[in-house]
Amino acid sequence: MALNLNKNLKMYYSIREVAAMFDVNESTLRYWETEFPTLKPKTSGPAKIRQYQQSDIDLLRTIHNLVKVRGFKIAAAKKILNSNKRGTANKTDVLSRLIDIRTELQALKKQMDYLV
Repeated sequence: MALNLNKNLKMYYSIREVAAMFDVNESTLRYWETEFPTLKPKTSGPAKIRQYQQSDIDLLRTIHNLVKVRGFKIAAAKKILNSNKRGTANKTDVLSRLIDIRTELQALKKQMDYLV
């Protein structure tokens, strides 16, 4: 049996960790929770500490892409998510992969320029 190195072992993320992932304030995440009813992180204890699962982070990635990257208003982002959630999530994944590939290609170009 092979060891799966790509497996994400962490089940829950704090609001601080998630805010750092998307480079937004914690208050922005709380606001998005009120605007997008499908975004409901688990809360625990009397202090109602938010615990985000991977599914919450995937939805946040889509919301972040629509609102922060593509510049949609909240109402337009809600409409897009309600009409075609799966297609929007797929576009977000593709965009994320393309950005990663571009970054890698730019790093390779710098290395090649250094060699020449």
